[in-house]
This record gives sequence, C-alpha cells and structure tokens, in this order.
Amino acid sequence: MNLKIIRVVVICSLIILGFIAFLFENPKPIILGYILGTSISILSFNLINNSAIKLITMEPSMAKRRTYFNFLSRFLIYFIVLSIAAIADYLNLLATFIGLTMVKSAIYILIRIDKDF
Repeated sequence: MNLKIIRVVVICSLIILGFIAFLFENPKPIILGYILGTSISILSFNLINNSAIKLITMEPSMAKRRTYFNFLSRFLIYFIVLSIAAIADYLNLLATFIGLTMVKSAIYILIRIDKDF
C-alpha cells in the first residue's frame, strides 16, 4: 500500500514537473522547491508509517507520549523546510508547499481511481 502511494506521488510529480518546465520561463526555483517539498512529504509519510507500526506494540501511555513527540518532530521538519524555502532565493515557497501536500493528493487520487484502495 505504501509503495502504491509513493508510486502515484512520483508519477504525478513527474507530470507536474513537465508542465512546470514548459510553462515557466525560469522554472529552476519552482522545480527545486517542488522536489524539496515532495521529498519531505514522502519522508514524513514513511515516518508516520514506521511510527504507527512501532506504536501498536507499546503500552497506551507510552504510545500517547510517543505520538505527541512524532507529531511535533514532523511539524518541526515542515517548519524548517518552509522557512528555508522562504529564505532561499533558489527555492519557490509556493511550490514547496504544494510539494508538501502531494502524499495527501495521491491518497485522494487513489481513493477515486482504485476500488481496492
């Protein structure tokens, strides 16, 4: 299931990157921001998956604390990535944000297309 989602993210991202390359005169900052956002989105998805597998075996009180820590760490990663994209001239902030939402978009696409999902 995870590989299916990541595969859809990569395919959609390649299509979007192709459109970006043809539509914009200077696409490099947009492409770099989008790739950064998509990469972090996939990383965050894998972190959620790995932590969910580990949390199942923990006792509830420990799992609750670990869940809060995992959420805050992902939130901090998003904050750092968006801060870097806002400060750096070679990254586009909007493209980075859109890249961060790609896993969620891929899940919505799979819900609509794949009946077994």
